[in-house]
Amino acid sequence: MIISRFLYSKWLKVQDTWNVFTDELKRIFRDPGVVVIFFVATLAYPVLYNFIYWKDNIGNVPVAVVDMSKSSESRAFLHKWNATPDITIKHYCTSMAEAEQLMRAQKIHGIIYFPSDFAECLNTGMKTAHISLFCDMSSFLYMKAVYLSCNRVMLEDMNRIQVDRYEAMGYDKQFSWQLVQAAPYTETALFCESGGYASFLIPAVLMLILHQTLLFGICMLGGTAREENKELFLLPGHKRGYSVLRIVFGRSAAYFLIYYALASVVLLGVPRLFGLPHIGDPTAILKFIVPYLLAVIFFSMSVSVFTRNRESGMVILISSSLIFLFIAGVSWPQQMLPDAWRYLSYAFPFTWGVHGFLHINTMGATLETTAREYTALWIMAGSYFLTTCGLLWGMGVLHDRDN
Repeated sequence: MIISRFLYSKWLKVQDTWNVFTDELKRIFRDPGVVVIFFVATLAYPVLYNFIYWKDNIGNVPVAVVDMSKSSESRAFLHKWNATPDITIKHYCTSMAEAEQLMRAQKIHGIIYFPSDFAECLNTGMKTAHISLFCDMSSFLYMKAVYLSCNRVMLEDMNRIQVDRYEAMGYDKQFSWQLVQAAPYTETALFCESGGYASFLIPAVLMLILHQTLLFGICMLGGTAREENKELFLLPGHKRGYSVLRIVFGRSAAYFLIYYALASVVLLGVPRLFGLPHIGDPTAILKFIVPYLLAVIFFSMSVSVFTRNRESGMVILISSSLIFLFIAGVSWPQQMLPDAWRYLSYAFPFTWGVHGFLHINTMGATLETTAREYTALWIMAGSYFLTTCGLLWGMGVLHDRDN
């Protein structure tokens, strides 16, 4: 008899959790806005970003030259620069005003300017020789091609000039090169061979898209619940006796079911479809995204408790996306961030998730060598789970007091 009652009570708890799970799925699919965020945005944004950086790198970018020096030194520099695959000199202008008109008309995407004293400063060494470079910032790809190609030629010329000056002082050529470059090196790109924005940025953006669409969608659901029924905000089954644990388990299971399928398609399919780095073990990636999704889900559910209306999620999305990308160390080295920002980044699942995913997917690491990020995500999932339960329990207590 006791065993029967125990089993029956357990079955009721499972049944309650199942009811919450199915109710949440119905809420998701009946809300057109959430469907767009969860499914359309999650699948469309990775494709859109890849089309923006489809070529990864741009070659033969048209540029203009304003050579007020008209010297053999400036012509030699331009000959080397034009020989690079990144740019093509299309126009030789007599003034900066003429070059600026070409830039405004989008006929060129870069301007290089040699002052009249360029050769004199270079040969006498009394003054620093200057070159001015102007880049079209309408696309980072234009800027990258123009700036990096010019920088490589400039560094090569600087080394040659230093060697010539050492030779003029009586040193032999080999020793002069040793003085200029004491430790010769060869630059090899290990995990981003193309050196392009797509290979570098898109894998990280994929994790951000999963994080932000989940956060936005769950906050939208929370805001809608509060707008429609403030008395039962986020606790639709409270009067029926559902416990907080059953509500959290049921809702998180609905989100996890949807996003595990979406994440598998995005993280495994998109890199292969667009030729992005994908040397990691797919099984390791599928295991890694389990704690990542759980941490993001419980983090989003905690935030959704404070959303006042349906539009609050959009405010959170717009205000946090670039911040997450920055403080996580994607667009800026994390080691160069102030300690306060770096420590703050550890509170968000995206920081640990993006580093772990890049280690496995782009660098070929195993789940064991990514144990730091993997363990941190499980800890975050547990911490935000307890936070969500505490917040919902507190709201349930307040609800009982009000009644």
